[in-house]
Amino acid sequence: MTVIRRAPPRHSGMADWYERADLLDCYAAALPAGHDASVREIAQAILGQPSWWFRSLLMIRDRVARGIGVHTTDEVRRSIAEDDRINFFPIQSMTGDEIILGADDSHLDFRLSILVERPTSGPHQVLATTAVHCHNHTGRLYLAAISPFHHLVVRSSLRRAVARGFSPQ
Repeated sequence: MTVIRRAPPRHSGMADWYERADLLDCYAAALPAGHDASVREIAQAILGQPSWWFRSLLMIRDRVARGIGVHTTDEVRRSIAEDDRINFFPIQSMTGDEIILGADDSHLDFRLSILVERPTSGPHQVLATTAVHCHNHTGRLYLAAISPFHHLVVRSSLRRAVARGFSPQ
């Protein structure tokens, strides 16, 4: 269940987001041999069944969000058709090997890429790359508050997906 940090992939559809990003990271995990799920199913396996402690963090985040005028996760879910999101993450674009999720807000814009690398030799990998651009002081404060949790959540979500064989369940 190894999840490693690595450089963001230059061939990602969101590579133009890397420059001047206030947060940029990438974590990778190997797909099981012979795994042939779609990138959407893989994204669903990573993001669709969050851990209890991540759901608890989201409840706290939503309480704070209401106070500063940021959309809550439930508001986002209700405003976007299920086919156009993974959990509460809006789908921005999708190709055969990559799904880019994200949202633009007054305080910051973010993108999350789930990219499947399928080399001709060696294991196939899933890369989860996050890029955030802050617009103002509120965005920078928000990012500073969530950044330590972000790293834990991404690694944990990938580990959980690996343990389930990337099955969306």
